[in-house]
Amino acid sequence: MRSNGGSGESASTQSPRNPSSQKAERPPVLKKFKAIEPDDPRPTPHFPGPLFPAVRRVTSLPPSSNRRASFDTDADKPSSVGDVTASNLNNIDVVNSLSDRDWMYPSFLGPHAARNRVMTVKAASRQPIRGGGERLVDRVESKVVDAKQQSNTPVNKEEVKVVASQVSTTMTERSSVSSWSARRILRMKLKRYFIFSVIIFSCIYPLTYVIHLRNKVERLEVENINLRRWCSETDVGNYSNEVLQPEDDSSYKIFGNADSKTVALYTVMFTLMMPFVLYKCLDYLPQIKIISKRTKPNKEEVPLKKRIAYMVDVCFSVYPYAKLLALLFATIFLIGFGGLALYAVTDGSLTEALWLSWTFVADSGNHADSIGIGPRIVSVSISSGGMLIFAMMLGLVSDAISEKVDSLRKGKSEVIEKNHMLILGWSDKLGSLLKQLAIANKSVGGGVVVVLAERDKEEMEMEIAKLEFDFMGTSVICRSGSPLILADLKKVSVSKARAIIVLATDENADQSDARALRVVLSLTGVKEGLRGHVVVEMSDLDNEPLVKLVGGDLIETVVAHDVIGRLMIQCALQPGLAQIWEDILGFENDEFYIKRWPELDGMQFEDVLISFPDAIPCGVKVAADNGKIILNPDDSYVLKEGDGVLVIAEDDDTYSPGPLPEVRRVSFPKVPELPKYPERILFCGWRRDIHDMIMVLEAFLAPGSELWMFNEVTEKERERKLIDGGLDISGLENIKLVHREGNAVIRRHLESLPLETFDSILILADESLEDSVVHSDSRSLATLLLIRDIQSKRLPYRDTKSTSLRLAGFTHSSWIREMQQASDKSIIISEILDSRTRNLVSVSRISDYVLSNELVSMALAMVAEDKQINRVLEELFAEEGNEMCIKPAEFYLFDQEELCFYEIMIRGRQRQEIIIGYRLANSERAIINPPKKSEQRKWSLDDVFVVISSGS
Repeated sequence: MRSNGGSGESASTQSPRNPSSQKAERPPVLKKFKAIEPDDPRPTPHFPGPLFPAVRRVTSLPPSSNRRASFDTDADKPSSVGDVTASNLNNIDVVNSLSDRDWMYPSFLGPHAARNRVMTVKAASRQPIRGGGERLVDRVESKVVDAKQQSNTPVNKEEVKVVASQVSTTMTERSSVSSWSARRILRMKLKRYFIFSVIIFSCIYPLTYVIHLRNKVERLEVENINLRRWCSETDVGNYSNEVLQPEDDSSYKIFGNADSKTVALYTVMFTLMMPFVLYKCLDYLPQIKIISKRTKPNKEEVPLKKRIAYMVDVCFSVYPYAKLLALLFATIFLIGFGGLALYAVTDGSLTEALWLSWTFVADSGNHADSIGIGPRIVSVSISSGGMLIFAMMLGLVSDAISEKVDSLRKGKSEVIEKNHMLILGWSDKLGSLLKQLAIANKSVGGGVVVVLAERDKEEMEMEIAKLEFDFMGTSVICRSGSPLILADLKKVSVSKARAIIVLATDENADQSDARALRVVLSLTGVKEGLRGHVVVEMSDLDNEPLVKLVGGDLIETVVAHDVIGRLMIQCALQPGLAQIWEDILGFENDEFYIKRWPELDGMQFEDVLISFPDAIPCGVKVAADNGKIILNPDDSYVLKEGDGVLVIAEDDDTYSPGPLPEVRRVSFPKVPELPKYPERILFCGWRRDIHDMIMVLEAFLAPGSELWMFNEVTEKERERKLIDGGLDISGLENIKLVHREGNAVIRRHLESLPLETFDSILILADESLEDSVVHSDSRSLATLLLIRDIQSKRLPYRDTKSTSLRLAGFTHSSWIREMQQASDKSIIISEILDSRTRNLVSVSRISDYVLSNELVSMALAMVAEDKQINRVLEELFAEEGNEMCIKPAEFYLFDQEELCFYEIMIRGRQRQEIIIGYRLANSERAIINPPKKSEQRKWSLDDVFVVISSGS
């Protein structure tokens, strides 16, 4: 290696400084050395030459001391810059194109400082042609000057300019050569494929032409034989003119019958070959486009095959009928080209060949009658294609049927209904709600109820089937979807529903109400608008104004917790009221209806009260006051045009006004209301709206009453929650709060309470367990049984003073007295969330109970049927205004007095009350809207009456 460069080095040292005096000689070729490891003990190879007397390999590691010494020794040798020739400069680009391990660096420029310096020269060498020549020259000049200064050699400007110009010229030539070579390679490929195509064409066309000529010769031979036979049998002279005329003009055409068959055969062959040829040549089409436009090829461009496959995939995914159209096209293609092939190999016409091709496609067994090798090959091919097409068709049909069945099974199909009831959401109230809606639709032969919930359709149908209830003609349709998505709402015909019920979820109150708010926003976004009103079940009373603000007049809210809380208090203060509310709210018995009767216009309310033999009027709907409903109006109120009458009846088509009956209007001495006495009430558990219940008790109870609160919430936390709920504890005048902390299912905690002294005990569904219906009911039932057991051991020694005071006004009401004492036990009201727990509560011989979810479902169904009923319920549940209560018979009659029900209703009007029903002393249930109101009968003071009163 050193010997090869010895002469070069000697010449370099003996050459003068002036480059012009040096004779031109061919410089040695730069050789590429193998990669040298940093720890290689072999000496570093050197490149002999006038410009680079010593070259070392550049690496990312620092050079060893041996190499540095060698380089320094070589660097001390004199060199001449002026001896650089074009060949040397040509080798510079070779060095620039080397990889990191093969990079060569000249030793006379000193130690290698950094990699980016080399990369700059390399980058510049790639832009030498357009606008980059001057920059390249400047960079080379600067590098040569820097090298001279580092080696303490005087700078010769002429030498520097010569080197820079030669470098620029070399870079330009190499760039043009590389571009030309790329084009040349591509042209060679295209030329090769063109020659291949010409060869194929030159092979097919002559063969076709030869067959054409052969057919023509055969046709001429046949004509010649016919002419000779004809001439031998007839006189040529008489028919010479006819002999000269051809038999068929088609024989002189370029393409006769045989020609058309040949063209058909080769058309089929060419068509079958074209897909394979195109598949092989698809990747070269973009290159042809690049050459034609003379643009630079893009390495990141996606191949044409992949793009075509992607477009086909997108087409089949986006367009549902793309697969069917593709199958139809394939069938037509097979029939058409199969018919052409049969036409080419058989003697029949093209029409017959196409029909025969269709028979082969439709029935693969028809090809068995084919005769000849050609017809058999073609018929077998067509039959095979037909079997494949029919298999694909069966697959598509099977997939379509499966998809449709799966769509129906999962509830994805659209509901085409109108005037139906729509329920959005799923909860444990749905069963009783469907039951009430079915009973309401019984009079019209049944209706349609659509349920949209985020559950599987089959699961919903199974849950509904477990109800084991006869829907009496009402159809329940389940659909799986989200009420928050407009597409799912349109799927259930939300704009055509006569009423929409939004159920609360099983989440906590805030999350449930937040979801209800989003559902209302989705309903307001329906472009077609809503035909019916929306009934929203709310969990927290504080969230009700926001939902009404968003929904406007279409929204009717039913706050479940508030309704049940107020109802529990009313039932605790008046035993037996729970059963009456169940009868009125449910559609099984009598309920509220509002209807206009023009024949009653101009009649006073005292006459309207006895005008319905099958209903009991309770109020009027004032048309002049925007449809305001007035419960228990004055007798002097005169019905005007447009006013409606609020009644309690069995159904909306079971009552109508009749002639006024003859009723004796005998005045009855008014029995004064007895004053209220203080009571002691116990709350077991903590409800979210307990502050509202305390405010209702403050309005109902007499001064000096006590409210004991027994739960696991600390006293400070209770006070904080009550104050946050808006309750002014210091402002309570009638009741006193007594706090006790403990667990209601632990016996020793309950035994610390004076359970025998309470007039009423309310077992509340605890806030911490309201999300779990079964757990909450289990806890309530356990608490009930523990309290009953403790009371049974203490009640013989109980002071009955408070009870006797409370029952002083009901001395003749044995039913109420039995309900209150209930085997010497105080009244216990238990909040039950699951209707299935009702039987367990009945077995425990509880005096009274409330079914929370069932009563809420009844209220939702009633408001859904007529949104005006919501105003009536709100007033009856409020602590002010009219209320439903139970009154003793001594307020309206004497013992064993014979009266009809109309006469008792008139006596009730003297107390500004509307009597809607009664319960006899020897019966178990109250009768609301009794029949035969004009029938006379004897009454006992042990009977009680259910009234709507303006005050208790």
